[in-house]
Amino acid sequence: MKIPSKYIENAVEQLSSLPGIGKRTALRLVLQLLNRTESEIEQFSLAFTEMKSHVKKCTSCGNISDTLICTICADPKRDHSIICVVEDIRDVLAIEGTESYRGIYHVLGGIISPMDGVGPSDLNIPSLVEKANTGELIEIIFALSPTMEGDTTNFYLYKKLGDKALIISTLSRGVTVGTELQYADDITLSRSLLQRQPFKV
Repeated sequence: MKIPSKYIENAVEQLSSLPGIGKRTALRLVLQLLNRTESEIEQFSLAFTEMKSHVKKCTSCGNISDTLICTICADPKRDHSIICVVEDIRDVLAIEGTESYRGIYHVLGGIISPMDGVGPSDLNIPSLVEKANTGELIEIIFALSPTMEGDTTNFYLYKKLGDKALIISTLSRGVTVGTELQYADDITLSRSLLQRQPFKV
């Protein structure tokens, strides 16, 4: 499509670089923004600038946070003896949305996927092993997506953690095999957590 303004074209290019946003959707959004006041546009852009400047990763679990320790890890009412291992932050949000889990998390930052060039050394695994070595944990839940890559990562983690004196469990298969965890509905995800099973190799 031919856009009669290089500035609009550049804005469309930037927005369409986001996942799930095509050129037509990007153009519609850009034209909507064009009709906003200068003050509104400044607030809009400031929100993203401040997000990039201030949002951190929790030094304990890897979740997003405005402080060094996220609100979940800092909450004394959470059960710090249970860790739920997830692929990324979207999975934390999905599980928190069920309101059925009261432990804490460990965000791996991905899953093992040789096809994508992601190996164990690219993931936040050493700190999980360190936590398991403290002797303070009772259970580690593998809450990775039930895909081939998720299962491969589960197996690798089990080999690293299987000799520890703690329970290692995984979500029940209420979550359909091949489904990304973040897309599971709240009820299915909640039941999968509550009916979790011992991890078996």
